[in-house]
Amino acid sequence: MSPAAEATAWLGLTATRGQHPVFGDPGATARSALQDPDTALVAAVLPPPGTRAYTPDLLTPKPVTDLDDQLDRIAATPAEAVAFQVRSTGRPLPHSVRTAVDDGTFAARAANGLHRFWTKAVAADWAALKATMDADLATRARTMALGGVGALLSSLHEAVSWADGALVINSAWQEEFTLSNVEIVCVPAVLAWPRLSIQLCDPGDAVLGYPAVHIGAQPARDPAVDRLVGTTRAALLRDLTVPRSTATLATRHHLSPPTISYHLKVLQRSGLVTAHRDGQYVLYQRTDSGQALAR
Repeated sequence: MSPAAEATAWLGLTATRGQHPVFGDPGATARSALQDPDTALVAAVLPPPGTRAYTPDLLTPKPVTDLDDQLDRIAATPAEAVAFQVRSTGRPLPHSVRTAVDDGTFAARAANGLHRFWTKAVAADWAALKATMDADLATRARTMALGGVGALLSSLHEAVSWADGALVINSAWQEEFTLSNVEIVCVPAVLAWPRLSIQLCDPGDAVLGYPAVHIGAQPARDPAVDRLVGTTRAALLRDLTVPRSTATLATRHHLSPPTISYHLKVLQRSGLVTAHRDGQYVLYQRTDSGQALAR
């Protein structure tokens, strides 16, 4: 798992006011983190979400242990590597970025900025994100056990295949690498879902980020819960593993916002969901009681 990759993906959405296909708007708390100059420095070199533009590899080092390890490696990136990668984005860079690259402070400030963004916008949800990644890794382990490494690699994304000792990835770039005794880390992406990312500039830091399975899939129905609270409210309860707004739920369940609001109020009065305001949105999420019922 790559905490740095998850934080970077969420920061990119936040900086461009983008919407995650499943989790929606990052929210006011995440946007407020951009007031920190070091966090804003990182955001300035990230490509718009959904584009195939280059993200400096130094921001998503190969995961070894935890976020602290990744941040230490970001901060220790040599100045010449920082300059090459940041300038390789091919995008106009603000004065603050150019200055930090030139005076050799970019790497340390980037590590600090990512840490502050993580603390403010990602850390509280890490347990849920990790659970999703754990489930993905269990699925991939079964695939590998039954079909081997080739079956595993070919299962990661429709653009990825393995044949005759070659890992083939269909992408906008036409490059060929010969990797010998090199570890390629395959990393499930949740906040970067459904993007496929390829990191091979430094073979010693090779990472293949792929969309985690089951993201966006509706949880399995339990007829007993349906009978207890009603089919619509049971579906909403199963979908509130993460905070969602009335508008988001209306879109996901093909119902009108007033209908969604009515059912949410019933669930809230029953103590099964809770609501809190995040900027202009009211977000709903199931409580511990709601979670126990939805299992």
